[in-house]
Amino acid sequence: MTDIFKPITILKGVASKRAGLYEKLGIFTPFDLLYHIPRSYIDYSRPVPVSEAVTGENNVIKGTVIKKFPEQRIRQGLTLYKTVVTDGTNPFTVVFYNNVYTFDALCEGEEYIFYGKVTGNLLSREMNSPKYIPAGSDVTLCSVYRLTAGLTNTMLRTNISESLRILRAEPLEFLPEDIIGENDLCSLMYAIKNIHFPENHDAMLSARKRLAFDELLNLQLGMRMLRQRNSASEAGFVMSPDVSVDEFRQGLPFEMTNAQKKASDEIIKNMCGEHPMNRLLQGDVGSGKTAVAAAACFFAVKNNCQCALMAPTEILANQHFRTLSGFLLPFDIKVCMLTGSMTAKQKNIIKAAIAAGEYDVVVGTHAVIQKDVEFKRLALVITDEQHRFGVAQRNALAMKGDRPHRLVMSATPIPRTLAMMIYGDLDISIINELPCGRIPIETYAVTGGYRERAYEFIRKHVYAGRQAYIVCPVIDQSETELKSAVEYRENIALNVFPEYSVGLLHGKMTAQEKDTVMNDFKEGRTDILVSTTVVEVGVDVPNAVVMMIEDADRFGLSQLHQLRGRVGRGKEKSYCILVTENHSEEAKKRLKIISSLTDGFRISEEDLKLRGPGDFFGNKQHGLPDLKIADIAADSEMLSLVAGIAEKIISSDPELMLPEHKGLRGEVMRLFSSAPD
Repeated sequence: MTDIFKPITILKGVASKRAGLYEKLGIFTPFDLLYHIPRSYIDYSRPVPVSEAVTGENNVIKGTVIKKFPEQRIRQGLTLYKTVVTDGTNPFTVVFYNNVYTFDALCEGEEYIFYGKVTGNLLSREMNSPKYIPAGSDVTLCSVYRLTAGLTNTMLRTNISESLRILRAEPLEFLPEDIIGENDLCSLMYAIKNIHFPENHDAMLSARKRLAFDELLNLQLGMRMLRQRNSASEAGFVMSPDVSVDEFRQGLPFEMTNAQKKASDEIIKNMCGEHPMNRLLQGDVGSGKTAVAAAACFFAVKNNCQCALMAPTEILANQHFRTLSGFLLPFDIKVCMLTGSMTAKQKNIIKAAIAAGEYDVVVGTHAVIQKDVEFKRLALVITDEQHRFGVAQRNALAMKGDRPHRLVMSATPIPRTLAMMIYGDLDISIINELPCGRIPIETYAVTGGYRERAYEFIRKHVYAGRQAYIVCPVIDQSETELKSAVEYRENIALNVFPEYSVGLLHGKMTAQEKDTVMNDFKEGRTDILVSTTVVEVGVDVPNAVVMMIEDADRFGLSQLHQLRGRVGRGKEKSYCILVTENHSEEAKKRLKIISSLTDGFRISEEDLKLRGPGDFFGNKQHGLPDLKIADIAADSEMLSLVAGIAEKIISSDPELMLPEHKGLRGEVMRLFSSAPD
């Protein structure tokens, strides 16, 4: 093993304590540290005069230290260090708190470039705890890193410098020379050095281009290797195209849309092929994905096979069980449910019946993938909301059968560029039209001053026998200053809607508690449900016609669209009220988009432009390798480019076994081993 891949404790000054801090950042080796990419840079090359500094914002100011004052002990545990600096015309004060080392490093009479937030007024300017470099420094772009308590940027830069020295002694290069030349890329050594210690702005951009290219290429190669392996294997169950789903379609209480018919035809054709199906069924909220999944189940069962559907929550599993039962029971197809909240006795009875082949379709949560769950002829595996499952969980369900067909459902409309990342190993079917009769949801964005009017609007509809949701971003007040779901519910139940039943739903409840709350709401025992975003994926309540979302500017557009989809499930006209205290132009622009658009795919494209991919699925995109530098919105052209290169490489070397691809193979394995479960 080369030193670059040894434990990070081989670096000077990195003992077990600092190694533990690095571990919190996912850094275990000097190599990991070199790929801890700066989150931003301080540009010291454009200082401004003190007179032009913008109060309340970060500024770069060049100045000479003219006087350092003795330390001042403000109170126990807080020491103040103050110095006066001049830009040659105007003085300003620099203040440090409890940081004698940074203060001592400043010398009277020497010139420095300072970066920090400027406070005060035109007559008296102050900069608190700034970063600075000597005015004659060759470095003008200084990297800033994601940190954890106990680590500083200076520590990281010192340790990264040593890691670079190790790398120079053992140079690495993962890309074949022809790919580097054809795509005008810099060397890996140049890229790693200049991403951390850029010679200039152009060098940093060149480094970023190379590292983003590597990352996206490795991702695409990994996806294509998965697809290649899947298509190389033979399906355990090749189904007969002679089995017709016409009987099922004619038995539905509605006419399938053309998009639903097309999607189900694609799925059925796939399941009749000699290779296992690996397909994504993507559709907007309310587009009818479950009916398409039911058609696939019908087809599989009529081919004497079993099906399994795994949902991320008991709430969603319950809904699928009820919906699939309604679709399939008229055809004498037996559907059962298996969840963690069942008693041991109930589970054992269900498991024995599944193993004996008495149930055709099994719906459940993670309980479906437990080791003691056995199937007789499992040929179709369906996972809902794939991004909420880890790779290991999805594979565990597929391993229950003999190379079964896989269908993945997602109600989150995803732009093509992002879908290429997340579902690069899948074929994709899209349901891009809503069933007839769906009434568009009217959406209004208002400021907090309209809250009382919004309450009256809700009261009017609840008085008429309807129900409403109110969504808050957090659970309790201790988390942030945002609206607390717990305290919010207590306040409106007591002071706003004392005559109505107000429920509460949040993610810290047990599965059983959530089910009880949702059932009470569905059955009409609760009039108004205050909830966090856990309601984003939940039970359909056709009687709920109003949704009010507090602090709406804090959500991604796609998430707002998902939340909004909880209403409008019945025949009554429905409304969504977005409340915000944020008066910025950006907030206005975002809420205007969600108010004017109803197409989830168009909304997701706008969301990607505005916020990037991280907010589509909350803080963490489960099952997707963690991208450290590539930006899907900014690098969409590059993604298309590397997709073509990856396809060419895999077609000639499916397992990356050629000598020139050895480095790529190692990087692909490393990237995918970091994918969260």
